[in-house]
Amino acid sequence: MVPSSGRHARSPSWGIAAGAGVIALVLIAVILLMSGEREQPRGEAAVVPSSQEPPPSLDAPPAVKDWPRWGVTHTQYSADNEDGQAEDSARHLLSREPLIQNQHIMGWGADNPEPSPGKYNLRTLNSRLKFMASSKSIPVITLCCAPDWMKGGQPGRTDWAKNATVRPDREHFDDYAKLAVKIAKQYPTVKHFMVWNELKGFWDDANNRWDAEAYTEMYNKVYDALKAYDPQIQVGGPYVSLGSTSRRAADAELSGDWGSIDQRGLDAISYWLSEKKGADFIVVDAWSTSIENQATPDDFGAVRKFGAITSWLKQKSGGLPVWWAEWYVEPENSGWNDAKRMAVQAAAMMEFASSGVDTALYWNPQRKEGEECVGCLWEPGTGRELPMAGLISGFTKWFPNGTAVGPVGVSDPQVKVLAQERMIVMVNTTDAPLSATVDGKQVSLKPYEIQWSPRQP
Repeated sequence: MVPSSGRHARSPSWGIAAGAGVIALVLIAVILLMSGEREQPRGEAAVVPSSQEPPPSLDAPPAVKDWPRWGVTHTQYSADNEDGQAEDSARHLLSREPLIQNQHIMGWGADNPEPSPGKYNLRTLNSRLKFMASSKSIPVITLCCAPDWMKGGQPGRTDWAKNATVRPDREHFDDYAKLAVKIAKQYPTVKHFMVWNELKGFWDDANNRWDAEAYTEMYNKVYDALKAYDPQIQVGGPYVSLGSTSRRAADAELSGDWGSIDQRGLDAISYWLSEKKGADFIVVDAWSTSIENQATPDDFGAVRKFGAITSWLKQKSGGLPVWWAEWYVEPENSGWNDAKRMAVQAAAMMEFASSGVDTALYWNPQRKEGEECVGCLWEPGTGRELPMAGLISGFTKWFPNGTAVGPVGVSDPQVKVLAQERMIVMVNTTDAPLSATVDGKQVSLKPYEIQWSPRQP
């Protein structure tokens, strides 16, 4: 089965991987000594259709005046897994404001796309792309992950336990680039591709750092192949997850009152920037909380990290558009209620808009009917709208990319505000009701309330 993938794990923590190479060698030796019998096939038999169905007919993306900036990533369970009214309801709430919608090619709701060399199974991916088109999306594809035969596994089998932890072998980088072109041909309405996901499988245990060299080699092959097929296709990377510590190190390249960014992630980005063949945008993700599971200086102040990272990326890349493929704001085991969760999410989105992020994709953690669905866009089984869907729609309508935002007078610093010419969104960052003067008007806000207020241009 295709594995369920929700919120992502953290990047390798500071310093703990130093001895991993030695441990790995010991484990390998033990395995070799104990394996006297022929190794059994790993994973499950992959689905290979007896006949290849033609590419789906997809409606063209809607014409939009401005790039929407905001969007969602589909995960294991999404609207195409719902029935009847639930699917229609989810389609409606995603289409009322054209959003960017992103889908991975393997895992996160999609089956193994090429179980054996030259044998394709794109049925589940077709289903997801059909739904995306029917809900008026601006489609994006993430080129991750890779068929087992490209990473040491057996043709015709899929070991989902290793899907997101093993990268293609170097001798198969060209094969992966060919698969990328196959996907581009299958879905000609898709013009934006992210290459890989969080450098999964590219961690170098022996040297306690990211193997940016191997990733960039694969990226360049994919970039060249896609551009040779269609120069209009937009390609970006390296999709690094930038961890941080709550400590503010004096020698850190990027730090603030929220702490310091793990230099290993920044080094990987710097290498990719210097050695890439080209890029149309730069991709990252991060948590507002630190590796110590702390929000520094507080839950709302911690989101300033996102703006600092964005500014660093723009400066370092020479002005490449900045894409956030994922972001997370809630500490593990936080105990937050929905009101606070939405308030901090709104604060993070304000930070993205004010720092000039081009694209911000919300990782939608949908679940099956009957399961708790914290942070989801709709209720599983019914399609009933949940608060995060409304928040994304509001920001998409009023703060698409390129929208000029300006300062607004606020009498109470506990009210966080983002304003454009015709609309203000404000957030009460406290767990108590308060009143304040915002843009010359008196407003009352419930605990953690998000309030939208029209302005006269």
